[in-house]
Amino acid sequence: MKRISVIPERCSGCRICELTCAQFHYKAMNPKKSAIRLFSLYPNPIIRTPIVCRQCDDPECQASCPVDAIVITDGVLRIDPDLCTNCGACVDACPYDAIFVHPELDHPIKCDLCSGNPRCVRDCPKHALEVVEALEDQPTLSGKSIEYGEMQELSFTDSGGKEIILKYVQGGRPR
Repeated sequence: MKRISVIPERCSGCRICELTCAQFHYKAMNPKKSAIRLFSLYPNPIIRTPIVCRQCDDPECQASCPVDAIVITDGVLRIDPDLCTNCGACVDACPYDAIFVHPELDHPIKCDLCSGNPRCVRDCPKHALEVVEALEDQPTLSGKSIEYGEMQELSFTDSGGKEIILKYVQGGRPR
């Protein structure tokens, strides 16, 4: 199954991914109608990462849907708007916070890979998004931070003698 891989080290925060998604699906330049959302962590260093559906092999969103409105069609997990009652169970069940609601829509918003040609991947000027067959270490939101499965640590002592530990990801995968 195809998936969108996120490479946050490349993300500039331009939000083109959000706009191109909303324009393609809803003909609106409204990032709140996008199936991909940019999460920024401040103050220093500023970390930005797009959040998008991972097309899980065992999707919790699908299992939580009381009306079976989340279906796999052509290898893509989709929400069937004709069956969806907009109860929000899938939004609550998604462990990656990748299903969104908008008050003008009668069903949640979830990535459908644009029928095999994701516009966000195509239009990202920094190549921070890629279509892949299998996801490797992807960022996960955890409260007010972003976590990776394979964090590195760097320890040093500041001028006052206090030990400081910085966590980072070995980033910059080659294109």
